[in-house]
Amino acid sequence: MDIDPKKPSILLMHGSGLTHIVWSLHEQFYSANGFNVLSVDLPGHGDSEGPSLKSIEEISDWIKSLIGTLDIAKIIVVGHSQGTLVGIDFASRYPKLIDKLVLVAGSNKMPVNKDLIDLAEAGDEKAVLLMMKWGYEGSKAFIGGNPVKKIVNSSRAIREILAVDLNACNNYKDGENAIKKINCSTLCIFGDLDKMVPVKVGIKMSEQIKNCETKIISDCGHMIIFEKAFEMRKLVKDFLAK
Repeated sequence: MDIDPKKPSILLMHGSGLTHIVWSLHEQFYSANGFNVLSVDLPGHGDSEGPSLKSIEEISDWIKSLIGTLDIAKIIVVGHSQGTLVGIDFASRYPKLIDKLVLVAGSNKMPVNKDLIDLAEAGDEKAVLLMMKWGYEGSKAFIGGNPVKKIVNSSRAIREILAVDLNACNNYKDGENAIKKINCSTLCIFGDLDKMVPVKVGIKMSEQIKNCETKIISDCGHMIIFEKAFEMRKLVKDFLAK
């Protein structure tokens, strides 16, 4: 891809089992507002080759390698759900490589229900149904059907991608220390109806991050990037303009 060295670069980091497709309502918006946009598929996801990475730290190291390959000096990370753990870890371990950080519907600790992990490891489609129930219940329906079900649509994807991601989230234990090491400007965005990461959990995290502001989007569940894409991207644009 072509990177304009005169423009700041944004990395859009998807959540567990998903792909860059989830950012379809964001990519062109940020590009039109003067940013290089890296909307990536993690290894093993979507169009990316190789096995899924088994830990949040491995994903951070992969990002470091990616931006090094593209000769990007500093990156803005926008992470959703699992992507927030990646953003937190990357910002804490590679402070010289990050410009700003946006954490969406996530926390520094994201333990995963054992039943969900067991179903995912078995390749059972009930894992996807549980995710959708917890991620969307109480929030609006989606035109054209639920995007998660369209992305995680095979037993292999559930077993080899989703299960690996869920275990990576569950096994990440350094979040408490990591958030205290973040020095870049940070924006946290939460949905008031989120059942996976309740607002009070998110706020508890954001209060421990230096130079952090918090925004809460009303009538919105965990999948802010779909449910309230237009509201979210305006918040991000305003934050990055400061």
